[in-house]
Amino acid sequence: MGLITGILNTIFGGGRNVLKDTVEVFRENAEEDAVRDQELRIESLKQYAREFESKRDGLFDRIMDGVNRIPRPALALGTLGLFLAAMVDPIWFAARMQGIALVPEPLWWLLGVIVSFYFGARHQVKSQQFQRSIAQTVAQAPKVIRNISALKALRADTPGVADTGNDARLGLLSVEPENNVALDEWRTTLPPATK
Repeated sequence: MGLITGILNTIFGGGRNVLKDTVEVFRENAEEDAVRDQELRIESLKQYAREFESKRDGLFDRIMDGVNRIPRPALALGTLGLFLAAMVDPIWFAARMQGIALVPEPLWWLLGVIVSFYFGARHQVKSQQFQRSIAQTVAQAPKVIRNISALKALRADTPGVADTGNDARLGLLSVEPENNVALDEWRTTLPPATK
C-alpha cells in the first residue's frame, strides 16, 4: 500500500500534477486559454472606453467638433440656396455663375478629389451594402416563386386541385362515400322521427 501511495504522490503529490504539467508542455490548457482571451477582450474594451472618457470641455475641442460637422449640411444647404437664389434674383445668380465659369479645370478636379475623399468612403460602404442586399434579394427570388406556386397549389379553390389524373383507383375512391364514425354516432342519438 505504501508503494502505491508513494508512486501516486510522486505523480500527483506536492500540490502539483506531473501528468497535467507534462501534457501542457505539448498542448495548451483550453480553460486557461479561454481565461486569457476573456482578459484580453476586457482590457481591449476598457482601453476603448478610456478613449471616450476624457472630458473635452475645452473651447478648442468644441470648436473642432463643430467644424467637423459643418461640411455635409453646408453643401446641402448651399446647393438649395443656389436654387433659391436663381429663382429670386436670376441676374445676381447669373453673375455669380459667370465667376464660377472662370475657375480653372484643375481646381475643379482638386475640389472633386476633396469631396470624393470626404464623402466617397461613406458612399462606397453604403453602396456596397446596398449591392449586397440587392444580390441577396435577387438570389431568393426563385425560391420565393416556388413557394408561392406551392402555396397556390394547396388552395382548395385552385382549378384541378382535386384532379385524380389517370389513377382510376383514386377516381373511384373520390366518389365513394367514406365512413364517418362521429356522424354515425350522432345519428344513433337522434329520435326515430328525425332519421
